[in-house]
Parts: sequence; structure tokens; C-alpha cells
Amino acid sequence: MITGIHHISMKCRNDAEYQKAKHFYTEILKLDIIKECDACLLLNTGAGIVEIFKNSEETFQKGIINHYAFAVDDTDTYAELVKSAGYEVFVAPKNVLIGGDSAYPARIAFCKGPLGEEIEFFCQKW
Repeated sequence: MITGIHHISMKCRNDAEYQKAKHFYTEILKLDIIKECDACLLLNTGAGIVEIFKNSEETFQKGIINHYAFAVDDTDTYAELVKSAGYEVFVAPKNVLIGGDSAYPARIAFCKGPLGEEIEFFCQKW
């Protein structure tokens, strides 16, 4: 039985990218470090893990995964945090209704992270 998403994994090409990613997730978004070792960093989101690997030699291209979303209690605050830190918020906070007849209300925003990853801040509204 699947009980949830365990982790999201990202790779850095060098130490500068790794330090930038570590700063973004621990200092700006305030995720707690579970473990840091020579190869990677594991961060606690409260409902899963962000795993950041060091020094990949791969060339990165956007694949089938479009973005990932953090469940938040205040979309606007997170959008402002990343924007004030110099990151692009390419979808400003807005209210949306997801799905046809039985709409699922939410407040969302999207930003680009330090490695070019697309992150959604998702606040479920009832």
C-alpha cells in the first residue's frame, strides 16, 4: 500500500550549486536538515523529504516531471520569501478552483528554485 511520497531528489553539478540549494531550502524555506553527508543532504518537509545530491556530472534537461508542490499554510508569505531572496516568482499568488463540477479551492504560487526547479506553494482552502 502506498502511503505518500517519501522524497523528491535533485542533483547539483558543483559545490556552488549545492551551497545555493542548501541556503534556499534551509535558510529561506526553513526546512530542517535530517542528515548531511559527503554525497547528499536530506531535508524534512513535514510530509516527505527533499534529497539534494552533490556533484553530478549529468547534463540536466526538463523531463516529464513538471513541478513539485509544498503544502503551506500561507502561499503569499512563501512567495514573498523567495521573491525577496531574489528568486523568480513566475505565477503570483492567486486563488484557483481545481476540477469541474466539484471544485477544489486552493491558493497557489510558483517559483523557480536555485537549480531551476519549479516549485508550487499550495494552500488547500475549504
